[in-house]
Parts: sequence; C-alpha cells; structure tokens
Amino acid sequence: MVVAGLLFLAFAYFAVGQAAVNRNGAQTAADAAALAAAQETRDGLADQWVRDVLDPSKWRNIFDGAGVTLPDPCWRASELAAQNDAHVDNCSPQGLRFAVRVQTNRTLGSSVVPGTSQRRSHADAVAEIEPLCTFELPEGDPGEGDPGDDEGADPAEGAVLPSLTCDEGRVWELDPEQLGDLPGPEDLFDVHLAD
Repeated sequence: MVVAGLLFLAFAYFAVGQAAVNRNGAQTAADAAALAAAQETRDGLADQWVRDVLDPSKWRNIFDGAGVTLPDPCWRASELAAQNDAHVDNCSPQGLRFAVRVQTNRTLGSSVVPGTSQRRSHADAVAEIEPLCTFELPEGDPGEGDPGDDEGADPAEGAVLPSLTCDEGRVWELDPEQLGDLPGPEDLFDVHLAD
C-alpha cells in the first residue's frame, strides 16, 4: 500500500513537472511572438523614416508610431509562435505596444491527474517599441512647404536636417546631399518585453 502511494505521488510530481515545462514553452512562444511583431513594426517605421528623411516635419509621427500606415505585424508573431510549437490566439497591436496570447500545440499529456490529457498551456506577453533618438526641428523647417511647389527641384537642395541624438549620446549629423550613412532600425528604436 505504501509503495502504491509513493508511486502515485511520483507520477503526480511528474505530471506537475510536465505541466510546468509546457507552461514555460508557452511563455517562450508568447515572448518570441510579441517581440517578432514589435520588430516587424520597428523595421517598418525605420524604413518610413528613411523614405521621409528629407522631410523632418514627418519625423515626430514616425518616432511616435502615429499616423504611419504599416502592414499588420501579427503574421510575424504567428510565424515565431509556430517555430516554438504554439499558435497565436490573439495579437493586438496598440501603437508601439504589441500584446500577444499563445496556446501550445502540444497537450499536457496523459497522467494520473484527471483531465490533463487534452489541456494546453496558454501564455501572454507584451512587447514595446521605444524611440532611441531625439531631435529639434530647425527654424524654417523645409518640411513646412509643399514639395511639389518647385517642379524638378532637388528636395535636398537648401535642406537643413536636424541632428539625431540617439542612445548613449551618439549624434548623427545628417547631410541631405550625402545620405549614405544613416542609422539603422536598431539605432532608432529599441524593442523589448514590457515589464
């Protein structure tokens, strides 16, 4: 009788351990999915900034993620969840925050604990994008006029671009006539899990 009781306890502890592993896998998948959605948007914002680099009046909206239309990043969240043997139940981009809920593809498995054979683990994660750069628009910002006013005019001609002061005090002095060395997405934005 004592041996049977000990065996039951051993199987129960195994089931608890199995469930914990499954929950950890779900959390890993949720974290990866949320970060992937945020990184996809970060890359889109950085691409938009490069396209509008000669119009600093648009920079603030890009850094705030406001008024910028980008493709839905949830496809990327689903891709990363799948790589971690899970699927996305919900993906909610909200500005520069990305909330994701995933469910594991694997069940908790058969065990001595009733009702676990068909149960799956769920987990939630939130990732956010944080702008890393600040700037001040120069007086007489070239973005205030209509770029179509002078047909055939070079948009860089006479432009004055703000300096970007980014993470760790790095300063990017932007020359509108030589835009070969621009900051990359990782220089402009940080992506991390929310606390």
